[in-house]
Amino acid sequence: MLQGNGFLVRGWQKGDEVSLQKNADNLNVSAFLTDRFPSPYSLEAARGWVESLLDQDPLINFAIAIKNQVVGGIGIEFREDVYRKTGLIGYWLAEELWGKGIMTEAVKLVTAYAFQNLDLIRLQAGVLSKNPSSMRVLEKAGYVKEGVLKRSVIKRGEILDEHVYAILK
Repeated sequence: MLQGNGFLVRGWQKGDEVSLQKNADNLNVSAFLTDRFPSPYSLEAARGWVESLLDQDPLINFAIAIKNQVVGGIGIEFREDVYRKTGLIGYWLAEELWGKGIMTEAVKLVTAYAFQNLDLIRLQAGVLSKNPSSMRVLEKAGYVKEGVLKRSVIKRGEILDEHVYAILK
């Protein structure tokens, strides 16, 4: 468990499903995430997600919780082969909490956790070009923009650039 200012970054727990579904089922939240993030976000999807993450070892995917209600998620995805020391970080937050500094702090906490507890030398994030707020989160958390992959993603039928950010151990 990682203590933030007014929130916790913790493992997923039984009982998280209802608040997860409530806060994740928002077109503005899913607009900048990969398509594997369900939209609409059903209670069934929330149950499946929580169930799949109850016994993580190592702990790499976290709920962001306020008063034990899930208001977001953040996680590290391991890569393979020659990329095995680079993790991908991804995150989302309930829309009503945007702009309050929660995600920047959560990214800092999880970044420190990853470098202390996981065998990684680099964390990387891809941000869709229409999401400057997420770019600011990463920059405030110490990540550096390394490049832009032009016209590399399709989201909701629109071709977008992906901005690549990274931080080194």
